[in-house]
Amino acid sequence: MKVLVMNCSPVRNGATAEIVNIISNCLSNKYEVKAVCIDDFSIGFCKGCRTCHSTAECVQHDDVDVVMGQYEWADVIISVAPSYWADIPGQFKAFIDRCTPWCNTHEPHATISRGKKGYAIALRTGPSMRECNRILESIEHFYGHLEIECCGRMGLCSVEYREAVEERKSEILEFCNEI
Repeated sequence: MKVLVMNCSPVRNGATAEIVNIISNCLSNKYEVKAVCIDDFSIGFCKGCRTCHSTAECVQHDDVDVVMGQYEWADVIISVAPSYWADIPGQFKAFIDRCTPWCNTHEPHATISRGKKGYAIALRTGPSMRECNRILESIEHFYGHLEIECCGRMGLCSVEYREAVEERKSEILEFCNEI
C-alpha cells in the first residue's frame, strides 16, 4: 500500500512537520510512504473563471497537477494541518480551491482512481477542540468532493512548538495503528 503524508503547513520544520515525520517513520515499517510539504509546490490562487466546469481542466499551469499526481499515486492520503486563525493554512486552501477540476459537483470533472482512503489530523496551540474540528471538517469536505473515503481523524490541542509533539507521540502512534 502507498501512503502520502501531506504537511499542509508552509513551515517545513515546525510541529506539523514533526507529526508528519512521526507518521511517516511509523508507517514506513509496513507501507511505501512519501511525505510532502504544501510549500514545496508553486500553486496560484483560483481565478474563479469556472472554465474547469466545462473542460475538467484548469487554465493555470503550475504544481497542482504535480500534487494531484501524488494523490493518484497514493492509496491512502493523510493530511496534517495546523490552525491558522481557526482554519487550514492559506497555502492548503489555495490548493483545495484549485482542485475544482476534480470536484464531483460538476460534469465533466477530472478524477483520481477510486478506492482511496483519507485521514485528517489537525493541531492548534489552544486547548479547545472547536478549531481542530473546523480544520478536520474542511479536510473531510475536500476529500468528499474527490471521492476519497474519510476513515479517521485526530485533533491535537495545546501543540504550539515542535517540542510539544513529543508529549503527544503515543497518541499519534496509536492513530497510525488504525491505518
